[in-house]
Amino acid sequence: MVTTRGPAPGRRDRKKAATRQALADAALKLFLERGYDNVTVKEIAEAADTAIATLFAHFPAGKEALILADSGERLESLTAAVRERPEGTSVLDALHAFFAARGPFNDNLPDEYRVRVDLVLRTPALWAYARKVWVDCQPSLAELLAEAAGVDEPDDSLHVLARYVLETPDLASYRPDRRAALAEAFAHLKQGWPHL
Repeated sequence: MVTTRGPAPGRRDRKKAATRQALADAALKLFLERGYDNVTVKEIAEAADTAIATLFAHFPAGKEALILADSGERLESLTAAVRERPEGTSVLDALHAFFAARGPFNDNLPDEYRVRVDLVLRTPALWAYARKVWVDCQPSLAELLAEAAGVDEPDDSLHVLARYVLETPDLASYRPDRRAALAEAFAHLKQGWPHL
């Protein structure tokens, strides 16, 4: 038996979701066939049978967002990693486990997701955008770190830690052994912030 939370999406919401998915699917197909830099937003819109204005209404950030759309999923996932960590697990251990299960660090991703990760890793514009959407989470992660540390608001040290945590996957992704590089980076962070 399948159960759902809340009311089912209405017709309008279903149509919006279908349009977003059609645009994202068309972009991925074209990027894989011809390379990211050789595809225009006009071609993506045409392949999805929509107008360019519709594409930008759904993806205001443009081409990069078609592959790396961020509807708050990253921040929600970071929040869950910190707040829902198992009892006795440090915040930094929870964040390490969170990143180790994502993107370039997880060797057991479904094929569809792996294709996207590989495309991002070999496309500088996509990788720069991915880094930006993660770094944009810095203020919120600093707040989560303050909450975990039992302080009312983050000080400079927690803002620095938040930035380091969010930059670590970018740095580790280019090392020959990505998972080992990620583990090493988090080991250093734990030395600097042993209370977290």
